[in-house]
Amino acid sequence: MSDLLVRAARGERTERPPVWLMRQAGRYIPEYRDIREQYTFKEAIKNPEVAERITLLPWELFEPDGLVMFSDILTVLEPLGFDYRIESGVGPVVSNPVTDPGDVPTEFADVATEIDYVGDLLARLQSSIGDETSIIGFSGGPYTLASYVVGDEPTSRKPIRRFRTNHPEAFRDLLSMFTDVVEEYVRYQVEQGADVVQVFDTWAGVLTPDDYREFVLPLHQRIFDAIDVPSIVFARHPGGKLDLLAESGADVVGLDWTVDMADAREQLGDTPVQGNLDPSYLLGSPEFVKEKTHEVIEKAGDSGHILNLGHGIDRTTPVENATAFVDAAKEIER
Repeated sequence: MSDLLVRAARGERTERPPVWLMRQAGRYIPEYRDIREQYTFKEAIKNPEVAERITLLPWELFEPDGLVMFSDILTVLEPLGFDYRIESGVGPVVSNPVTDPGDVPTEFADVATEIDYVGDLLARLQSSIGDETSIIGFSGGPYTLASYVVGDEPTSRKPIRRFRTNHPEAFRDLLSMFTDVVEEYVRYQVEQGADVVQVFDTWAGVLTPDDYREFVLPLHQRIFDAIDVPSIVFARHPGGKLDLLAESGADVVGLDWTVDMADAREQLGDTPVQGNLDPSYLLGSPEFVKEKTHEVIEKAGDSGHILNLGHGIDRTTPVENATAFVDAAKEIER
């Protein structure tokens, strides 16, 4: 296995920064769009053969140092009995949301049975490409999962914050139940071949530092304690919480594009980081992409840095610009 990404996640000095892109197997790739004409999103992620084809598309284009399995952060909702769909222009919509404390689930089905297609995908990837690159698994984090299942406003994060205020005990119960199922899910991913696991608690970034410390930090610590391969935590707009994210137990703190890389490295010390090019920069010329990417690499230093975007790649990004981003990392010699 090429272990460049794994070594960087452990804080080691590497000959160059490893590189991958969040949402790297997505709609900016024409072949992906062709496949999606034949399958709905959920059909594609639930078919291990199709999901493997999609996962491998970036490898065929620019050979990143990590291939993230083609799945969704909400997949882990299924063992809890939540039914969700992806609506174009809206995003995830949960058909049976939590609207009062009585809707909070108290048990969940066996993860390995309920979402075995994820395990099948990881096993296939480890067999087909695992000797050449790192396989990345992932899950949504407890607060982000809760933000999608509470209320009936799929594009708003307000219902979960109201729920926290009006039903604090039920809020804690909901987050705890999500934590239980995510723990089992990430263990399953590692058993099935994931070399690295990222937890996307994207919407935890909206919390105040005090609320993150009280409600979410202990849960993140439980989840990352269950992962015995390198792990990454990601929260969008984490201003004021970088030090708390470093306490989460994750090996690597993911940075979005609103954080200055040099400032983050100074604040976090030896804690490895991932990121954090502004995804909109990939809408410029390839030369501009390389220039801005090299600036991030220079600020990040020689060790403990995984090059990535500060969020998912935009669907209108030219493929040649994604390639330029990856090539910018491969041009580095240390």
